[in-house]
Amino acid sequence: MIKKLLTGNEAIARGAYEAGVRVACAYPGTPSTEILENIAQYPEINAQWSTNEKVAVEVAQGASIAGARVLAAMKHVGVNVAADPLFTAGYNGVSGGFVVVSADDPGMHSSQDEQDNRYYAKFMKLALLEPVDSQEAKDFVAAALEISEQFDTPVMLRTTTRISHSKSLVELGERKEIPVKPYKKDPAKYFVVPANQRPKRPLIENRLARLAEYADTFSGNRVEGNGQDFAVITSGPGYLYAREALGDRATYLKLSMTWPLPERLIRDFIGKHDKVYLIEEGEPFLEEQIKALGLPVIGKEIFPRIGELSAAIIREKLLGVRLPLLQVDCTEVPGRPPVLCAGCPHRGVFSVITKLADVITSDIGCYSLGYMPPLSAGDTCIDMGASIPNAVGFSKVLPDRKIVATIGDSTFLHSGITGLIDVAYNRAPVTVVILDNSITGMTGHQQNPATGFDISGNPAPQVHIEEIVRACGITKIWIVDAYDLHAMESALREALDAREPAVIIARRPCMLILRNPDREVYEVAVDSCKLCRSCLKIGCPAIELKEGRIRIEAKMCAGCGVCQQVCKFQAIRKAGEKND
Repeated sequence: MIKKLLTGNEAIARGAYEAGVRVACAYPGTPSTEILENIAQYPEINAQWSTNEKVAVEVAQGASIAGARVLAAMKHVGVNVAADPLFTAGYNGVSGGFVVVSADDPGMHSSQDEQDNRYYAKFMKLALLEPVDSQEAKDFVAAALEISEQFDTPVMLRTTTRISHSKSLVELGERKEIPVKPYKKDPAKYFVVPANQRPKRPLIENRLARLAEYADTFSGNRVEGNGQDFAVITSGPGYLYAREALGDRATYLKLSMTWPLPERLIRDFIGKHDKVYLIEEGEPFLEEQIKALGLPVIGKEIFPRIGELSAAIIREKLLGVRLPLLQVDCTEVPGRPPVLCAGCPHRGVFSVITKLADVITSDIGCYSLGYMPPLSAGDTCIDMGASIPNAVGFSKVLPDRKIVATIGDSTFLHSGITGLIDVAYNRAPVTVVILDNSITGMTGHQQNPATGFDISGNPAPQVHIEEIVRACGITKIWIVDAYDLHAMESALREALDAREPAVIIARRPCMLILRNPDREVYEVAVDSCKLCRSCLKIGCPAIELKEGRIRIEAKMCAGCGVCQQVCKFQAIRKAGEKND
């Protein structure tokens, strides 16, 4: 027996391997990214980064219909993108087992919201499993695939940030080779014209009833402990927090298959106790369903629905115990908001845009950090690809304003193309700046169709963004070096003055890819510096004002030269050079 310390994401990847998954697809997004990165290490699984979550689900769905076991993974907001095929997959069912991983983010550690995707499972009429640790994360992949094949349905495996990224011991097993089922044409099942879909609805309701009966016997739904002080129904991370806070003082109904509900099990548990607490992180998903059955539980009356749950919260609410907090004097600690890296190619581009644009609609990615002072380059940031349609909307209401949309290379391919077609088709007078840093940056340097490499680092056909832009109907196109501020400013002035659809591709690879230890760094010539502070306005973390002087930290300097270009007094030079 081999045990290994794994994160929840690593464990899901291992579970996919052991359960005989043959195809796995995803778009990177915290906290789910590492699932596919680890799956890609197993040659038995055909793994791919897809252009977006919808495509990932559709590829997986096709492979499932063809007869293979499949997995699609995404962060919680990715399910919004993939909702269209997932809702239909709930009607159509599967051939090979189909598991969809939704990695939720309570507390919004790296997300624009903290939506609770358990509601999606109910809405889509899918079975739902919730692991509490890495061992269950691994085991539930196999369980989800077996449920999927037994009941002819996709299954959602829902994790959270804590489960995705925390580590626990996992017992490793061998791969179980599951043969691909022989493909049989079945258009009545998979061709979604109304005449084929209508008869499926009563079948789905029957399937949910059978799943509910199965949930009553599912091994992950069980009563634990025999404490006399509290009776607790809990699931997911709430289970571990409750265990930590209450220990042996409680009897627990641990729910791991949370939709459909194990109604008989819940009724029996509540019937044996005078008072039952429902401890779940996030929205009152279980609470609403249980109360709808007419069963009394105490939940969000006392427990928060906002942010992450914790053992401390449970102790305070149920035991009246508030543990003393470690008191640390933070008065001397400076604030450290997230910033673009030193040498980031987006920084100089933003310094130009903020100087010339009236409205800046931004998007999801590293470049969203341009919103932070001192650059303050962003009026809106809504969702993947929204910057371009947002800009179109602004142009209709504020036709005299200079409007710029910013979007990254991966995000453009994810969901920016359709917006750009809208710009061209409706002749919107906006300028789109595509910040092409040749990688998917914020999630940790994953490849995308524009990089020329696949998930395993093998050469792949490279999509040329400028060709897509032309194909969308845009005729005014500039390609500039993101470090060349003069070229960027010239292009942007011309684009904005044209008052018609325009695209600027600001291209320079992420400096973390190409960081050179022998790079030429910059320094400040003290005698020439006038303390105008223009260099500070680009927000580079390598530049600081210290003891009344501007200085550049050589170890942080990436050698991009943007600071030299913004200095009006030629006070910044390459280290070791003398001023003319």
